[in-house]
Amino acid sequence: MYKIIGLTGGIASGKSTISKMIEQLGFTVLDADIASRKVIEPGEEAYTKVKEAFGEHIFNEDGTLNRAELGNVIFNNEEKRLLLNSIMHPAVRKWMNDRQEEAFKRGEKVVFQDIPLLFEGNMQKSFDHTILVYVEADVQLQRLMERNNFSKEEALARIRSQMPLSEKLALADEVINNNGTEEESKQQLLNILKKLELL
Repeated sequence: MYKIIGLTGGIASGKSTISKMIEQLGFTVLDADIASRKVIEPGEEAYTKVKEAFGEHIFNEDGTLNRAELGNVIFNNEEKRLLLNSIMHPAVRKWMNDRQEEAFKRGEKVVFQDIPLLFEGNMQKSFDHTILVYVEADVQLQRLMERNNFSKEEALARIRSQMPLSEKLALADEVINNNGTEEESKQQLLNILKKLELL
């Protein structure tokens, strides 16, 4: 019986750290952020669509996407963000599903999908279980400012573009409280995986 587990969190919640822990335990983790980079490489269908929708100025001279420039366009413009999502989400989903099929064909029984906007996209029904990596709002803000060298305003703009973690708590099947140490978070992860009979 195959299982698909959705892993989610918010920006700077420490989801990537948990993702690495899951990989170190020998599981396949498919990362939507990696998928979103793959599907927008030159020659890919989404690349052409994004170029048509947003113009040449969001691309570097070598043809690669200038993510910072695209970020500036969409973070303050809801309409453009929705347009980008309508191009990217189907392409990312296809990439993830193709990799998932490959993992199951290799004989794996469980695949984790690391999706930042899992609840925003109302995708929870696609998963057998969902795990939320949670941090308090002030911890999230502090980590994002330190990690990306953002001003408080820049960090808040990015945090507010996502559903608040406090709202995601009610939607998740399992929660890892990531306010403490990595060791504490790892113990919570192991407990969840045992509870789900994956370990």
